[in-house]
Amino acid sequence: MSVFTFEVKEGNPVNTETIASLTKELGVEDEKFEDSKDYATLLGVFHDSCEEILKMEDYLPTVDYKRFPRENVHFPSAENNKLGAWGWKFTVKDYQPLLGTRKLLEGAKVCVKDCVAVADIPMLLGTNFITDYVPSTDATVVTRLLEQGAIIEGKAVCENLCHSATSHSAATGVVHNPWALGYSTGGSSSGTAAIVAHEKEFIEIGIGADQGGSVRIPSAWCGLCGMKPTFGLIPFTGCASNEATNDTLGIMTQTVLSNAKGLQSVAGTDGIDDRGFCIKGDTYYDKLLALENPRRLDGIKIGLLLEGFENPAVEERVKECCYEAVKKLEKLGATVESVSIPLHSKGPLIWSGISKVGGYLTKMGCGVGRRGTSLNDLNEKFVTSMHETERWSQAYPSTKNIYFNGMYAVKKFPTLYGKCQNLSRKLKDDYNKVFSEFDILVMPTVPFIARSHCNLKKALTPLDLLGKQVGLSSNTAPFNQSGHPAFAMPCGMLPIQEGPLNDSGVKLPVSLQLVGRWYEELTVYKVAFAFEQSYNWKKL
Repeated sequence: MSVFTFEVKEGNPVNTETIASLTKELGVEDEKFEDSKDYATLLGVFHDSCEEILKMEDYLPTVDYKRFPRENVHFPSAENNKLGAWGWKFTVKDYQPLLGTRKLLEGAKVCVKDCVAVADIPMLLGTNFITDYVPSTDATVVTRLLEQGAIIEGKAVCENLCHSATSHSAATGVVHNPWALGYSTGGSSSGTAAIVAHEKEFIEIGIGADQGGSVRIPSAWCGLCGMKPTFGLIPFTGCASNEATNDTLGIMTQTVLSNAKGLQSVAGTDGIDDRGFCIKGDTYYDKLLALENPRRLDGIKIGLLLEGFENPAVEERVKECCYEAVKKLEKLGATVESVSIPLHSKGPLIWSGISKVGGYLTKMGCGVGRRGTSLNDLNEKFVTSMHETERWSQAYPSTKNIYFNGMYAVKKFPTLYGKCQNLSRKLKDDYNKVFSEFDILVMPTVPFIARSHCNLKKALTPLDLLGKQVGLSSNTAPFNQSGHPAFAMPCGMLPIQEGPLNDSGVKLPVSLQLVGRWYEELTVYKVAFAFEQSYNWKKL
């Protein structure tokens, strides 16, 4: 350990009592602690250096406001936001495009989840736990969309701090499924899903974030194509983090081609986010367009994951719909065999240990072992809000649960996080053993179709509010920890059997999840594209 000085500045608050207090907090007894003066000097020097660092100007990616001005910034009226899906509305586009360069998204309208930073636009994060946060930088994904010619039309509502898999937790109100008002879009990328799925919005591409299924679950319930790519493929720079080892941005669209076009536009390292150092993207969209026979899957070997289908949370009718979709892939030339990966069933437990402990530590500003960009002004709000009773009372039950779980585990099971990281690697290795023989794994994306919203007019307990998402991420969360690309593909429709539209004849989408090898998003796209080109899932 290097020490640069023993000189403590005047007014420094550290003394021997500080050391005694820290010793007591460590839980050790040392009545003969004769060196406390020396340790007070060393801690005092560190205190001075901390204060000096915090006075320095922060270093964030700069924003070219002349090229990408923010225009028509406003909070939408209820009349213009009937699904409750838009956060702040605005327009950002490129006014100084580089001449002679291809613009893959020329004129495409896009929305981004409200955990993605857009400079000078408030980030609501779906919560009242923290308020009045306005980023001063653009996320890398925002800059890349704009450079490719996209027009960003606004920010989509996300569930409360991205902590809910259903869509009634946002502080701005519920987000309605465009297929059936009063029903959930899924979460936490709820607004993104509702906007992209709602044909009247004319939004081609939505950027979501997926830390346990938050792109795939709302895509599944809204009939969208939802890609959670390989871990680190899309830079997370400038986005609000839940847990660094499962933070993943994803693409949400109505078609496979649009999805591939979106991923091609934003994938690859930005040299800032250490999740994806040295990772390059691919020309997914161009290669799909170049396929000689996009409807054929000859040579593709698909593994039907038994633990994904036999998951006790999966409804029998959803299972059957997904089986029928797999049979259709067989008709297109794919070979299908059943496979077993027992650890898949434990994947949600591994994910939970990481997301609860890591999520808590992240919100306490403890993003250790990372290189990249930290939204420090946002992290400071989290740390402050935790200790304010009024703020704490505004926290959603999922958020409070993360704090309680994380605090408890840090004290009671201090090695839990590291153990779960080791088991995440085993989970990845177990999937990879199967991928040595198979190209794609398939299973239901979610266990059941969209359910109705909770009745928020009643006094609901935390268990009431969280009850409708039990088991929802059991097939999605494991792949956040293994890092494999996972794609939600609409494959049919089933009638509603619950809530106000029970027995009405209204149908909602069913989704099949396609999982591929690391960095083989193109193979996943080929399978989904063949299905999309051959069948109308809305009539299945």
